[in-house]
Amino acid sequence: MTTGDWDRLSAWYADNVETPTDVIRYGTDIATEVHLRLIGDVRGKRVVDLGCGSGRNAVVLARQGAKVIAVDTSADQLARARTHAEEAEVKVEYHRADLADLAFVTTTSVDLVLCTQALQYAEDPNRVLRQVHRILRTDAPFVLSVPHPVAQLLDPVGGLQIRRSWFDRRPVSRELGGLTVSEHRLTTAGLFTSLHRANFAVDVLLEPEPEPGDHPSPLWREAFRHVPSTVIVRGRKLGS
Repeated sequence: MTTGDWDRLSAWYADNVETPTDVIRYGTDIATEVHLRLIGDVRGKRVVDLGCGSGRNAVVLARQGAKVIAVDTSADQLARARTHAEEAEVKVEYHRADLADLAFVTTTSVDLVLCTQALQYAEDPNRVLRQVHRILRTDAPFVLSVPHPVAQLLDPVGGLQIRRSWFDRRPVSRELGGLTVSEHRLTTAGLFTSLHRANFAVDVLLEPEPEPGDHPSPLWREAFRHVPSTVIVRGRKLGS
């Protein structure tokens, strides 16, 4: 996708999928950090929100006392993120950059990296993992969420019909906000292997049940009552 496409998509998300800045969210229509408890106390910790989008999670982290660095490729998303931080009266450091270009973050200086629903858009996910490993302190967590690889096989507009092979590794295209969005296929096994090769130890792997509530998001599909929409992983940095 071009930069202009990302900016138009960010406008669609702002109008249709925005969420409150009350709790860390790993995706739409699933449990939040309140129940999953993957991050813990972030007071005084240096945290990177990688692929921050409109900065909702960054605001939550800053409200909880973290020193937050938020990174995104879209100028429009970062503008919205700054507005949210100003409205919440919190301080967040913002950078417009590729997710794998973190030269502005010092090696072994970060206590947590959070990457929600962004890694699937990176041109080279493995390079992103190597950069995350570089900036984290030893044993510090990397918490990420991506679309569940089984959900990516389903018919994008209806039901539980499988429309492609599990073994088809090509990117998946879908329509969002009038744009065609391309997502990398990050299978659970592939993600686990990539984290292992980047020298992370995986200690949590979740496939949350749906929680659409009374007002499901525009991304909700009835198929998600039977197939998880999201996979969440926590890895801890090994080595120095």
